[in-house]
Amino acid sequence: MNLTRPKAAFFLNHQRHLQYVYREPQHDAVLERCSIHPVIINRSNFEEQVEGLQDIEYIFSTWSMPDLSEEDIRKLPNLKAVFYAAGSVQGFARPFLKCGVKIFSAWAANAIPVAEFTLAQILLSCKGYFRNTRSCNTWEERTGGQLHSGLGIYNNSVALIGFGMIGRKLADLLRPFHMDVMVVDPYVTDEVLAGHGCRRAGLEEAFETAYIISNHLPNLPSTKGMLNGDLFARMRSDATFINTGRGAQVVEADLIQVLSERPDLTALLDVTYPEPPEKGSAFYELPNVQLSSHIAGSINQEVVRMADYMIEEYDRLLQGEPTRFEVTETLLQTMA
Repeated sequence: MNLTRPKAAFFLNHQRHLQYVYREPQHDAVLERCSIHPVIINRSNFEEQVEGLQDIEYIFSTWSMPDLSEEDIRKLPNLKAVFYAAGSVQGFARPFLKCGVKIFSAWAANAIPVAEFTLAQILLSCKGYFRNTRSCNTWEERTGGQLHSGLGIYNNSVALIGFGMIGRKLADLLRPFHMDVMVVDPYVTDEVLAGHGCRRAGLEEAFETAYIISNHLPNLPSTKGMLNGDLFARMRSDATFINTGRGAQVVEADLIQVLSERPDLTALLDVTYPEPPEKGSAFYELPNVQLSSHIAGSINQEVVRMADYMIEEYDRLLQGEPTRFEVTETLLQTMA
């Protein structure tokens, strides 16, 4: 019976990622749909296994996808598509696309927990939670004077820097809270912004006027160092900067200087550059910095959603239905 099923293989350099993302129900779902090559393919065993891979049509993968060249891929003459149960495909996709192999990514599934995480931080920031809790650690502080509180959520302002999958999901999550959501993204149309209940803003305007600024720029060479001291210095009183994107987009020395001079500001940094911050970094010492260890994206129970998305995408492809998460060469130019 297996012989009638499409031939497929798992491609991963680290088997632990397969077990982490494709839990038993997801792994069984792939086995029900495909005749799976008995060996997990990695960079080291590819050449010795390639003869037995001549008939494979589909690859299932996740983090640690092997980096194959066009020459390698052409040794798989029947390969049609790669289903990548993770986010960015920048590290491996182009040779496959040049060989006519479709790429599908679960970046949309990974966007959901990032948007949820950021929503929580935005709502707490509007209440002044992070600055308030710094003043509530002793009885003397609690009773000795006026404690900081934020403006609140209703009619407050948020700027989303970048409006890809995460930014759009976050905008939709923000809609019930009646907030002014501005977006900085030259590639998005006014129609798309209106559809998500947002308005367009320039970068300087966003930093000057938004109470909460949240970075969702794609991690591209063109965005490196894009958020600098001039922008951070423009932030309004008591504003908060949230980074769940990538640390390289921030000139961190500039951010540290502004935060040192402006104790009213707060930075919530789930990502830094490097990661973690170097030993002795002021990020560990500044009271108005809250660090977390890159936990906004899919973790633990959330990662199986990415496998589910790719299994569903596989079903759509084989049933001739429109697919949702194909990555094209054009899309690669602007996605993270």
